[in-house]
Amino acid sequence: MNDLSPFPIDRRWPAENAQAIQLYSFPTPNGVKISIALEELGLDYEPHRVTLSDSDVKSPEFLSLNPNNKIPAIIDPNGPDGAPLPLFESGAILIYLAEKTGKLIGATQTQKYQTIQWVMWQMGGVGPMVGQLGFFVKFAGKEIEDPRPRERYVAEAKRLLNVLDGALEGKEWITGEFSIADIAICPWIRAFDFYEARDIVGLDGYKNVTAYLDRFLARPAVQRGLNIPPR
Repeated sequence: MNDLSPFPIDRRWPAENAQAIQLYSFPTPNGVKISIALEELGLDYEPHRVTLSDSDVKSPEFLSLNPNNKIPAIIDPNGPDGAPLPLFESGAILIYLAEKTGKLIGATQTQKYQTIQWVMWQMGGVGPMVGQLGFFVKFAGKEIEDPRPRERYVAEAKRLLNVLDGALEGKEWITGEFSIADIAICPWIRAFDFYEARDIVGLDGYKNVTAYLDRFLARPAVQRGLNIPPR
């Protein structure tokens, strides 16, 4: 049996099954990427609820796994070099899980890098921009009188939606077949509702994007993963 006791995080969120991938997460857009991927890939995993409070994500135990104090993070007890692999950053975890199983990352090298480019597009664009938009629409930023920050993120969100809508023309999935790129992108498109920004960006006007999100949300593994670990 694999021993996770050397990892400080195991003292606060102990593994019941040390053979399974340990997932430390919360059902945010970034968090559910990994639970959805694990469900889609059929991997054995054990979820641990790590809230967004400082007492969790800034605890010494969690920082020992992710010094950037953000969920999600994992430990794979069966890492690629015969030892447990700790890993943070949702994009890196998606790529790792896909390569571990040989699934959801394309059948050829060309398809692999086309998939990764869209994962990077989400990581560098959609996630940060939509998150900032949410801050200025729903959270403390809405109290700022200067309209320019909000206008900036509204405009950038619309630009990114235009990119996605055009790229989806004639396709069900962003690379042509379901992949980790879709798992990266769709939770953040879904977040427009959480941030109460659907009407602000005119989401319903992007017909390819809304149909894409509906297809994604209809998948059984996605439905399961969206609530793991439960709030």
